[in-house]
Amino acid sequence: VQLQASGGGLVQPGGSLRLSCAASGSILSKNAMGWYRQAPGTQRELVAASTTFGTTTYADSVKGRFTITRDNAKNTVYLQMNSLKPEDTAVYYCRYSASGRDYWGRGTQVTVSS
Repeated sequence: VQLQASGGGLVQPGGSLRLSCAASGSILSKNAMGWYRQAPGTQRELVAASTTFGTTTYADSVKGRFTITRDNAKNTVYLQMNSLKPEDTAVYYCRYSASGRDYWGRGTQVTVSS
């Protein structure tokens, strides 16, 4: 499975960004896809995740600001990030999980700064 992420960049506090992650290869019909992030000197943490069953999970720090959606026909997951804060600055990684295996994308930088 290969993951292609896009959509990172530099944005001012209060701004918005939309990340996309497309999975290709041997995609199983039952899977989970999500976004994690890692800031310098910190551990990678879950931001949001979505399953093909329709369940979603969010980190408390992003609830009400970020929304994860997915297009199962395109094997693509999106992360709409609104009301961005400087503490959201990190490298964001896409993750695909199915049948006990995990795959990671290369990461995309999100910087929130004035």
